[in-house]
Amino acid sequence: MLLPGAVNFFAEVGIVYAFWHSNAAGKFVIALLMLGSIFSWSVMVMKFMMVRRAGRETARFLRRFRTARKPLAIYQTREAYPGSPAYAVYLAGCRELTFHLLGTTEIDETFGSRLSEAERISAVAMNSVRSTLEREVGEQALKMEDRMTILATAVSGAPFLGLLGTVWGVMDTFSAIAEQGSASLPVMAPGVSGALITTVTGLCVAIPAMFGYNFLVVTLRGMTVELDNFAAELASAFEHRYLDTSSPAPR
Repeated sequence: MLLPGAVNFFAEVGIVYAFWHSNAAGKFVIALLMLGSIFSWSVMVMKFMMVRRAGRETARFLRRFRTARKPLAIYQTREAYPGSPAYAVYLAGCRELTFHLLGTTEIDETFGSRLSEAERISAVAMNSVRSTLEREVGEQALKMEDRMTILATAVSGAPFLGLLGTVWGVMDTFSAIAEQGSASLPVMAPGVSGALITTVTGLCVAIPAMFGYNFLVVTLRGMTVELDNFAAELASAFEHRYLDTSSPAPR
């Protein structure tokens, strides 16, 4: 619990002092910056949790996929790896492949027997499977990058918004000095202090958002590259087992 003297100290100096001596425009800018800070922190926390879950589930899925003897084994057993972009790509590719193999994506008790009796698909059909994989990789990349514009806006916009509040506050301070006809430190200091707090607030919003944004951009870029590599690996596995090599290649 703070002593009364400590309360008076914080009320007379520092950020609290600057806030109470800022003008209405400065307080409005600070409110906007605080709102932007809440949004940026919520995006960072959500993205950090998403990246952690995606990495964990993808690692589990890839271990299972690479130990399975058949590419469609996970799809047939209906195993789920929620939150894994690689699993979403796998699921989309399996659905397209089974449609070309069996004419349906339904999984029932006869799925295994129907799959073993199905004829291999042509190169044209396999190209359709490849296109599905590429499209799903793009969609997953967009999902992973969702709301990143909020962080980018906080990084680039918060300092300028804080600077706007500072310039406005300094302008009001000099206007007040011009009306009084005299300039002294006791007259100027409160107004200048209240004007500068918006720049400080803008930097406090932008700096954490900058670090979070840079980390997430690098991490998501790496996840997208891994997703592309897995899509190529999956397409090769499909071709090795289900492509009819006697069919002519499309021109």
